[in-house]
Amino acid sequence: MRHRIAVVGSGPAGLTFARVLHRHGYPVAVLERDPAPDARPPGGTLDLQEGLGQLALDKAGLLAEFQKLSRPEGQAMRILDTDGAVLRDWRPRPDDRANPEIDRGQLRDLLLGPLDVQWGRDVTRVVPGTRDGALVHFADGRRETFDLVVGADGAWSRIRPALSSATPHYTGVTYVETSLDDIDTRHPDLARLVGDGSLAVFGVNRALVAQRNSGGHVKVYAQFRAPLDRHANLDLADVEAVRSSLLALFDGWAAPVLDLLRRGTAFAHRPLHVLPVSHTWAHVPGVTLLGDAAHLMPPLGAGANLAMLEGAELAESVATGTGDLDETVRAFEEQMWERAARWAGMTAAGLERLVGPDPAEALAVFDEVQPS
Repeated sequence: MRHRIAVVGSGPAGLTFARVLHRHGYPVAVLERDPAPDARPPGGTLDLQEGLGQLALDKAGLLAEFQKLSRPEGQAMRILDTDGAVLRDWRPRPDDRANPEIDRGQLRDLLLGPLDVQWGRDVTRVVPGTRDGALVHFADGRRETFDLVVGADGAWSRIRPALSSATPHYTGVTYVETSLDDIDTRHPDLARLVGDGSLAVFGVNRALVAQRNSGGHVKVYAQFRAPLDRHANLDLADVEAVRSSLLALFDGWAAPVLDLLRRGTAFAHRPLHVLPVSHTWAHVPGVTLLGDAAHLMPPLGAGANLAMLEGAELAESVATGTGDLDETVRAFEEQMWERAARWAGMTAAGLERLVGPDPAEALAVFDEVQPS
């Protein structure tokens, strides 16, 4: 008899887990509190790495489709000084597919494919160890039991409390996001400035980063160290007030760089939170975690990649394993913890250098990871 399995959350981790199980003909319930796939903006672009996110897509049988959708040119990176001088201008080779970009919405739709997601199923908590399995509670009062509940429900996971008392803590760094639409037609000067991939400018304890998405859409992130309540007295819906605050924060930077903020259409406040670098828990039969729910880390290119690979690996182990389900999950957790701790440590150190007191350290980070 097949095990009753549910995954909570339809982000990259949950959908990859479900899609690999589906490929093996294994049923899984995907529980998502959003009422529809397009209920919220999907977010920006992701670079999927060969040994991580791309490997996960290969396990799901989706690598060829990903390659058709992805943007290898999006691997380009340009770094400017605060006066506008070009410090680095990396461009990928025509055959370079180490970290091609894909929009989060495109990735979501690719993973969804034939999956039957249960939209509008708002999970409030899970109680492991009942007579019939792990008991899932829903906001509408319904309950359902499963042999395994996988929490892939992000930073503020409703599943995590069944395993761990850890909660995300503020890193001291806040992002404020804005965007530019149809940049090639409406803002050709900024389109040339950003190029085909990303643009970064680093100052003392602050940075501006712009990332090209598909369809002429560019996301811009003002990054800075500040108390969590820095915008407590600022109405974030007041676009001009937020813009003025940011322009004051980056006062003196080159005019073309500041135009990325001047021409932004709306602003979103995104303080960065993380879980402890070596977050683990005492194994609990019937429940486990993936991705940000398990190891929330700074958004420096690792989180979604790890989440997808974890989802693929756990799904393969469950679908092809001949042993005890609980032992399969326990072995997966131990492997996940070791790998995630390495990446969490690296991204925490990277954030300290990228948004820190010495802009030269930020430049050095990219010199270490980019080809010469």
